[in-house]
Amino acid sequence: MTTTTAFTVPIGERYFEDYHPGATYEFGTAGFTETGIVEFARRFDPQSFHVDPDAAEDGPFGGLVASGWHTASVLMRLFAEHYLSTVASLGGPGVDELRWLKPVRPGTTVRLRVTVLEARPSRSKPDRGLVRTLAELTDQDGDVVLRLTVLNFLRCGPSLTRNL
Repeated sequence: MTTTTAFTVPIGERYFEDYHPGATYEFGTAGFTETGIVEFARRFDPQSFHVDPDAAEDGPFGGLVASGWHTASVLMRLFAEHYLSTVASLGGPGVDELRWLKPVRPGTTVRLRVTVLEARPSRSKPDRGLVRTLAELTDQDGDVVLRLTVLNFLRCGPSLTRNL
């Protein structure tokens, strides 16, 4: 596997053929604060261990932790900002195998790591392909806190579509 910190092709020029199976990339960071954790959870996941630092001390995690949906939202932001093409993305059929592996606490900083698992041309629409990506958030200690597999449809680049 190849590991790098950036694509050689800028996100605004990236097409299906620029996603190579086996390639791994790491980029972007985001931090979690107590205020951010509580604000997100009050709106979307109001469980005591997400919204009440005092109650969380006696909860299952021994302190305040971010909602898994908060960490998934952060992953999606980093995924869109750094990995997913801004010119070729056509959405996708969804996410598979989502796992929250380690609680995220206030003060945690995460980084996105993606590995292209598969990139195959569409059988029915030759102007696009399907990219299956393993996406992980790692914390400042290098531990994986969230792992999921994402499926995306991407347009082929102008040179490929002209030859179809």
